[in-house]
Order: sequence, then structure tokens, then C-alpha cells
Amino acid sequence: MTGEPMVRAEGVRKSFGRLEVLKGIDLEVAPGDVMCLLGPSGSGKSTFLRCVNHLEKINGGRLSVDGELVGYRAAGDTLHELREGEIARKRAEIGMVFQHFNLFANMTALENVTCAPIRVKRLGREAARARARAMLARVGLADKLDDYPAQLSGGQQQRVAIARALAMEPKLMLFDEPTSALDPELVGDVLGAMKQLASEGMTMMVVTHEIGFAREVADSVVFMDDGVVVEAGPPAEVLGNPREERTRAFLSKVL
Repeated sequence: MTGEPMVRAEGVRKSFGRLEVLKGIDLEVAPGDVMCLLGPSGSGKSTFLRCVNHLEKINGGRLSVDGELVGYRAAGDTLHELREGEIARKRAEIGMVFQHFNLFANMTALENVTCAPIRVKRLGREAARARARAMLARVGLADKLDDYPAQLSGGQQQRVAIARALAMEPKLMLFDEPTSALDPELVGDVLGAMKQLASEGMTMMVVTHEIGFAREVADSVVFMDDGVVVEAGPPAEVLGNPREERTRAFLSKVL
């Protein structure tokens, strides 16, 4: 394991108007590790995840991915926001899977996965299609290449979304409650695809309510509430023997 974390947050703050949503987040994710972010609705988990790829701009602190500031360059103590083109290039290195699949309804699964590598990475069409086929096979959808989103279950659509993110060859994958919009019987296939990624060494940050997944797959679990990290550590500690009363109260409701 190299000394440099893949993700480092130092005193990260984020406000929407007068509402302070993140109140100084400090955490690190090592390369190849899986971090699960748990906490009640409104605790700031999804906002923090969106800050990691600069979908939300932070109001304070510093956030870096693979040793580089996210969305900014530093000149002494002053941060200057990067140009949109530079931000987009950096964002292409970070895969993100949302709660709702955001697939293009008029494109097949193969076309959905092929689109970004051609447009953003300028990959040739045949190379992009070959990569897309490999990524769809990786998430168990080799037989669904020509299906449109409306012909797929929610779980299959979410796996297409995962394949689409993987096709950009990201160094980091972010998952924002990827199973919460799915029917219970479809959750397992999506979690299975995520477990496979974890076993292959993909660095992942996952906002989830799937405590079993966090216990089995995460290297670290972070419990957030009211915009702060209440407790963080290995799953066996945070889930099995939490120190903080707020963590215990939350887990008693979801376990």
C-alpha cells in the first residue's frame, strides 16, 4: 500500500445558503480500499460524495484525489477553481453511480456504455464497443447488449450504469445509495457486482443502508450525522461494537 491516500478530506465544509451541511469532514481512503458511509437521511453523506468529484463545490477545507486537489489548484494558501474543461478531465477519472440510473432511454445497453469513452476519451468506435462488451460482461450482462433500458429490470439498469462508469477506466468509484431505488429481490445482483469490483482492488466509496454489505466488503465504515463524522473505523468496531451513542441509536433502527 502506498503512503498516499486515494482520497483525503481535510476540514471539508459545505453550505447551501445558511444551511451548513458539512461541518469539517476529515477522512482518508487508501488505494484499493472500500469505505462505506452510513448515517441517517440528511446527515451529509451524499453531499460529501458529490464534493469528491466536484459536482458540489466545497466552501472550506481541502479535498484531494490521488494526491491532486479536486476542482482547484493551490497558490500558497489560496485556492483557485480550475476551468470547466480541466474539471471535466479530472472528473472522467472518477466513476459515479447514482441512486437513479440516469441511462439514455433511446440507447441500448451497449450504446449507453460506449457513449462516454468515445465522446470524452476520444476512443475509436470499435475499441469503445469492445470495452463496453467487456464491462457489461463484468457485471453479468453479456446477454443484454442490445436491450433498451425499458426492457431491463431496475437491477439490470443499475448494473449497466456501473458498467458505464467502469468503461471510463476510473481510479475511484463513488456509489450514492445504488440499491435504494430497487425492489428488494434485485438488490443482490447489484451488490454482487460491487463485491466483484472490490475483490478486483477497485477503490470505492459507497453511501449505503446495506449494513450486511458494509460488514462483509468494507475496509472502513464511517458513520455521519448532522454534517460531522461521528465515528469511523473497521466494520467490526463501528458496526459490532460502536463507541458513540448516536451510532448505537442509528444501528438499533436499521439492524
